[in-house]
Amino acid sequence: MAIRPMLDVSIINARAASVLVRRRRALAAAIAALLLMAGAPSMSLARTKAASADSFLNSLGINIHVDQGIDPNSYVEALKYTGVRQVRDGERHVDGNLMIAQKTGVHYILNSGGDLNSLIASAELLAKNGALLALEGPNEPNNFPIKYKGQQGGGQGKSWIPVAQYQADLYAAAKRNPLLRQYPVFSPSEVGAQTDNVGLQFLTIPPGVDTTIPPGTKFADYANIHNYVIGNGGVYGDNQAWNAASPTLNERWDGLFGNNGLTWFRHYKGYGNDRLQNLPRVTTETGWDTVVNPGGEHTQGAILTNTYLAQFKRGWSYTFIYQMRDGEGGDGNQGIYVGDNPKRAAVYIHNLTTILSDDKPLPEPGSLDYEIPKQPNTVHDLLLQKSTGAFALAIWGERVQGTDAVTVKWPAAHKTVNIYDVTLGTTPIRTLTNAASVELILADHALIVEIID
Repeated sequence: MAIRPMLDVSIINARAASVLVRRRRALAAAIAALLLMAGAPSMSLARTKAASADSFLNSLGINIHVDQGIDPNSYVEALKYTGVRQVRDGERHVDGNLMIAQKTGVHYILNSGGDLNSLIASAELLAKNGALLALEGPNEPNNFPIKYKGQQGGGQGKSWIPVAQYQADLYAAAKRNPLLRQYPVFSPSEVGAQTDNVGLQFLTIPPGVDTTIPPGTKFADYANIHNYVIGNGGVYGDNQAWNAASPTLNERWDGLFGNNGLTWFRHYKGYGNDRLQNLPRVTTETGWDTVVNPGGEHTQGAILTNTYLAQFKRGWSYTFIYQMRDGEGGDGNQGIYVGDNPKRAAVYIHNLTTILSDDKPLPEPGSLDYEIPKQPNTVHDLLLQKSTGAFALAIWGERVQGTDAVTVKWPAAHKTVNIYDVTLGTTPIRTLTNAASVELILADHALIVEIID
């Protein structure tokens, strides 16, 4: 039998070392491949386009009652303090509203009480002075019927034809007026209550629908909804503001679907869900009563700041809280003030607008890479950017009980990260430097994460 010669030990060691190196290299390559498949931080974080902070602040509105005889001077300091930029009121006593605009810089939606000539004249005065935002059709004709051209419309069981004729004439008058044609016209509110199918669920009546007013009739540029965040039944639950802002949800909120998708009273067909998602829309009334509704002042404040954020995130151009002060307009405790004293809602709104303060439009906001891994369904986010270049990431919780712990991650460290709590003030509660992530605890209100490089 042949005898194999013995191998030199040094050769064996060299071969073993070579195999080990190759194995280590292969293992490293496999790990790298797995990381690429899983997504390294710089690859997996979503690039999100910001909205202008100034645009968000321009979406904030509130209802006042100079039209009903309230002293206009009583609103000046409240508007300055809250930082709310848009106001809704009627067309009467417009001189008082003009004075408010000149002292605060707010703009007005003028709501119609059914007198078309009066509405146009008041709108012209505000437009001449740079204080007009929009014209609005009749307010809740189901609750406040109008009389137009000798015919009563709306109310209990009456035809809505006079309401539709008034709205069509308002739109035509505004669009042929040299001073007013550039301003949008909002539809009547509560068009879901139509007793007869006059077509007010549409901005312009399309062909092929069975309406008493002919196709092609133009009513409005924006649908106008009173999707009160409290909803029907006085219930306070998770995602209260988020659900109220849905354009297609058909639940206990008087939302876009029940007015412009399938009318809630007689079920007249309007827009499909795809169109509702992008339908130009505004909320001219939403609110929360600190006595009748659950939770008291803190809940009202948390809900209303969440509502401003959720509405903007979900495509509403303007959101108007009802109302500035308790007891005005014959209503109870929905105000964010009692007399001249701010309730917590006014304080929280002041904090929100101060933290996000920006008075310069940003024509082309930038983008930011970030993610919130395993984001709970009760946590929502909105990326804004100021004209300074700083990003402001609003993250708000809508959990009634308990909290959610979340982490916000970026692909690279940012120089300064400030965290604000809208319920605690206008100065940061925490500041991080050279941070690539931040851990947050969310409950029922908003935090603002400011990112500065």
